[in-house]
Amino acid sequence: MSSVEAEDFYRIWRIDLSQQSLKYEPVPSAWLKLGGRALSARIMLDEVPPLCEPMGSNNKLIFAPGLFVGHMLSSCDRISIGAKSPLTGGIKEANAGGSTGLQMAFLGMKALILEGQLPEGLLQVLVLSKAGVRFDDGQDLTSKGVYQATSILQERYGEKAAIALIGPAGELRLASAGIQNLDKDSVPSRIAARGGLGAVMGSKGLKAIVFDASGCAKPPIFDLEAYRKAQKEFNRALLAHPQTETYRDYGTAAMTNLSESLGGLPTRNFSSGTFEYAEQISGENMRDLLRSRGGKSNTTHACMAGCTIRCSNVFADVEGKAVVSPLEYETIGLMGSNLGIGDLDAIARLNYQANDLGIDTIELGAALGVAAEAGLMEFGDWQAALGLIDEIRRNTPLGRVLGGGAALTGKVFGVERVPVVKGQAMSAYEPRAIKGTGVTYATSPQGASHTCGLTIRAKINHLDPEGQADLSRALQINNAGYDSLGACLFSAFGFNAVPHTIRELLTARYGWELPEDILQVLGRECLSAEREFNRRAGFNSSHDRLPEWMTKEPLPPHNTVFDVPEGDLDGVFNW
Repeated sequence: MSSVEAEDFYRIWRIDLSQQSLKYEPVPSAWLKLGGRALSARIMLDEVPPLCEPMGSNNKLIFAPGLFVGHMLSSCDRISIGAKSPLTGGIKEANAGGSTGLQMAFLGMKALILEGQLPEGLLQVLVLSKAGVRFDDGQDLTSKGVYQATSILQERYGEKAAIALIGPAGELRLASAGIQNLDKDSVPSRIAARGGLGAVMGSKGLKAIVFDASGCAKPPIFDLEAYRKAQKEFNRALLAHPQTETYRDYGTAAMTNLSESLGGLPTRNFSSGTFEYAEQISGENMRDLLRSRGGKSNTTHACMAGCTIRCSNVFADVEGKAVVSPLEYETIGLMGSNLGIGDLDAIARLNYQANDLGIDTIELGAALGVAAEAGLMEFGDWQAALGLIDEIRRNTPLGRVLGGGAALTGKVFGVERVPVVKGQAMSAYEPRAIKGTGVTYATSPQGASHTCGLTIRAKINHLDPEGQADLSRALQINNAGYDSLGACLFSAFGFNAVPHTIRELLTARYGWELPEDILQVLGRECLSAEREFNRRAGFNSSHDRLPEWMTKEPLPPHNTVFDVPEGDLDGVFNW
């Protein structure tokens, strides 16, 4: 097969929702060697007016599989979803595992670009298949939670199709709403959570998108023998890495004790870095708990077909009945210790309600922490937290404030201690204790996000401001590259050991000649496009800062503030 044949398999699917029409377009040369987050960023920069209203007709919603997606390479079938964010006002990419990326690749989609809006008041299901596009009525799904809506959609369209859908929060256009995707077991648990992309989808009049690749073949491979050789080397390295076993046993919840040990576990609205009940909400305790309960409990579970890490889980109650899947560290941190809640069962119940509403648990947990600071609930009272989440479901004024995110909640209730950057809530790593991650929060074009450059695994003094900007820069570049490949960040355990396999896999897949540092090339191109979009949208260096209170208020137990020099922050993207 020639490289041209491998490339010609892919097309841009452009859907004008206002006209309810589909166009297939060849992939522009400038987009050809991009995927996932880098492709989304390039399309945004090329086509979306930076000053547009995020929930207006000029914004576009972009689905882009990563460059590796389509052949079940372990941990490498992720989808990137992009738009201008109603939460930050800047560029946004949120990615997820599950089955959406795989089905898109089988359909030959380089990217799906959704333009315009359906008429106000109309709610539809977009069905994409080998035959093209169909617009089905979705009014009967109005206000239905994600779990019930998924059951109805699967009855209607079958269990083999992939589905991306929103919950009531997206329909209500709340800025904390995400887009959920089905895992390999058809559970709508893989959420492209951050930045309010579910609100953008809701503003376009879509409840769900069905990707049905029935009758389609896998994407072509330019050199199958070379691909299999590189794949085998990567798989060996990934399985041999000790972190692979850690995440298989404990999932992301393994980070609870690590963050606690560094004084970086957000507690009671980021007022402390340690939590007296940290052990009770740790990954180690969760594993023991689930193994003792049995039933539907599962301590290791893959969200994507072919994943060998299996860092997901199924959290079951005392009777062995499934409550939610997965229960992740970010949720444990933001809806557990951050709210003063030290009970995994309570956190799992909060997680389920957030998922059913289609809301980012990081943003919601931060908003509830601010609400507790304002006296709307007591820290540690999970039932009160559940009641506040119900305000969102009932679409009350208070619910709309909370669903609008932590920054809005802080403004409405006059709270200064609001853990956000560029309007987006911080993840569950306290930046005054883990300062490299604080640099990432401050400078990432995406707003505060651990997935853009988490530094906690570096063998350094995390309290020392020296060198943190350099560390963050390197990780931001690499992570943007992995997001562009469609690779879970945990795949880096394997790729770091055999980095040459990234280029070898891409060359074997597409027939391209690529530089040795293709991961960094992708990452830098992605970040440059994102920063340029934000610049045109009105962002400047003043937006690349942590909240002022974090530079003044010492964080127990180390009593440290965020003190990385502003000059270091301004130099992060000088490469």
